[in-house]
Amino acid sequence: MTVARFRGREVSAADVAFIRELIASHPGASRRALSIKLCGGWGWAQPNGTLCDAVARSMLLKLHRAGEIALPEPRVRRSKPAYHRKTPDRIEVDATPICCGLSKLRPLDIRPVRRTAEEPLFNSLIETHHYLGYTQTVGAHLKYLISSAGRPLACISFGSAPRHLGARDRFIGWSPQARRRNIRFIAYNPRFLILPWVRVPYLASHILGDMARRLPGDWEAAYGNPILFLETFIDPPKYKGTCYLAANWTVLGETRGVGHKSVSKARDRSIKRVLGYALHKRFREILRQVP
Repeated sequence: MTVARFRGREVSAADVAFIRELIASHPGASRRALSIKLCGGWGWAQPNGTLCDAVARSMLLKLHRAGEIALPEPRVRRSKPAYHRKTPDRIEVDATPICCGLSKLRPLDIRPVRRTAEEPLFNSLIETHHYLGYTQTVGAHLKYLISSAGRPLACISFGSAPRHLGARDRFIGWSPQARRRNIRFIAYNPRFLILPWVRVPYLASHILGDMARRLPGDWEAAYGNPILFLETFIDPPKYKGTCYLAANWTVLGETRGVGHKSVSKARDRSIKRVLGYALHKRFREILRQVP
């Protein structure tokens, strides 16, 4: 019998009994320690071996709030929710206009900057110059800073794909079981910024082409699985997505304008256009596979 469902995983009565026994067997353990032990007991890990303890903690909290289990009191109480993060400090850079042909900037220096000394610069540029600002990506993600002759030109990031996206799911044609198993093979592009003083024809589509060649290897090195498909959203009233179309991305459809936390399922946000890019010729065949 299914007691709860969490991120596509069915939690059975037997699972709940296992968790209760785990808690009883470790009376002095913290919530974090229990989540790590649960991951070990279930073999719940990413392809690169990293335990899914943060996801497990969220699931344990959901079961606790539903009255299915009784977690120990939290060791640390946050005064603010974790998503209320500090706004990135502004870092000033040379804003002298760059107006030239692409050939004068090549070869571009494309560097992954997550967990490096340059990550604060990436965060600052996105917060200052991207119309959506900076938000911390949850889960697997990579950030890139693109420069030429030591001057930043652009920023781009990729993260875990949303679990449910109608236009994408119809385009792939996979079953719910295949989606739950294979969603890790898709990366979502939440931010792409060409700095406002950089006016170089074809630069944006060139960067997208370079990233399509580079990202699969970087992602597999970081997370242990390849990427077969890329996706992104554009806001039609503001942007046409010209650089994506020039880089051979495909329009998959539109969102419904309903946030994933919506209770009424009424439209609560703007409708976005969904674009996708296949990184493997057999992406549909592979993504549809269920063991």
